[in-house]
Amino acid sequence: MRKIYYLASCDTCRKIIKSLPSNANLEFHDIRQNPITVEELEFMHQLSGSYEALFSKKAQLYKEKGLKNITLTEEDYKNYILEHYTFLSRPVVILENEIFIGNSQPNILKLQKALSNE
Repeated sequence: MRKIYYLASCDTCRKIIKSLPSNANLEFHDIRQNPITVEELEFMHQLSGSYEALFSKKAQLYKEKGLKNITLTEEDYKNYILEHYTFLSRPVVILENEIFIGNSQPNILKLQKALSNE
């Protein structure tokens, strides 16, 4: 599987996608237009080791719902990600059995390196 889960309206996602090699050959999955399924999220969890790693604490709903003031379980993280696309840290790129989560500079550099080594 070679897939990128992103948000088409997100400037950061668009900038990251532009920075990827043109021959990356990724399947694009806009999570607003096509919400992720339980199976897709469980596969991401299997690769990442936790739902918390996939969860965006930068999402506006995180603050609006007061989630920063409570202790969330792995099941809570999973349910929130499935409930609303903004809770998924973006972008998420899966290259076979390797996962890259979020838009941190070190993560994007590792992704670019993995794609250029192919």
